Amino acid sequence: MDQLSTAILGVCLIIIMLGMGLSLVLEDFKRVFLYPKAVVVGLFNQIILLPLIGYGIAVYSGASPEVAVGIMILAACPGGPTSNLISHLARGNTALSVTLTALSSFITIITIPFIVNFALEEFLDQSQMIRLDVVETIMQVTIIIIIPILVGMFIRNKKPDFAMKMAKPVRIASGMVLALVIIGICVKERDNLLSMLRDAGLVSILLNVITMGVGYFSAKLFKLNEKSAISISIESGIQNGTLGISVAVVLLGNSAYAVTPAVYGTLMFLTGGVMIYWGSRRFKPVKFGQ
Repeated sequence: MDQLSTAILGVCLIIIMLGMGLSLVLEDFKRVFLYPKAVVVGLFNQIILLPLIGYGIAVYSGASPEVAVGIMILAACPGGPTSNLISHLARGNTALSVTLTALSSFITIITIPFIVNFALEEFLDQSQMIRLDVVETIMQVTIIIIIPILVGMFIRNKKPDFAMKMAKPVRIASGMVLALVIIGICVKERDNLLSMLRDAGLVSILLNVITMGVGYFSAKLFKLNEKSAISISIESGIQNGTLGISVAVVLLGNSAYAVTPAVYGTLMFLTGGVMIYWGSRRFKPVKFGQ
């Protein structure tokens, strides 16, 4: 993609993360002490199990190198605001979902460059080899993720009414821009798009279903309640596709690696819808945050 498209994508992600910050308060981080076991189980799924499962799928599915790198990029990315919304609609533990998203967003500024570099070394030959500079990548991810979140939290703290009013317009605007970026990726990769979509669709749905299942059953294994198990399942399986696309396009400069996160970003709503239907039938409606 050209420099303008790359810049637009970076701005889109910044807006999304700003919108996420508008929904966060300091109490979201204090919940670590309220739900210590649930938080540890959720983060273990997101930070450790998700990349391992992604690697297994990439290796044993026979995916092309571009799709394999794409699935590892996606596995390195934490859940975004979408996972919080799905968790709320599925009547899971929304507070836990928000806490996991916030914590994983901070943790993965460190883990992303290491996981992505591992994927590049593992799936590309020497002629294709590139590496992310770890320090530079951490700084770039901090700029496009952490700083917007902190700015959003600051606005939420100082102007809570304004923050609540802006949350929906920010989501709509970022979604429209992201749709245009995905169209641009499809146009650029049109020569190989059909074969990549076939491979990417398979690995994406496998990653989504397996990680959601592992998240749910690991929560039950540690005797967490049903609402927490639903939220951990969603946080484990609903990843930040926008961040994955940004890593591929902005940091790696290769839109081919962005196809898998883009496909995943669409398919996850199908399984997310299943979780919403299932959860809504198990529990009575609750207010946001309960």
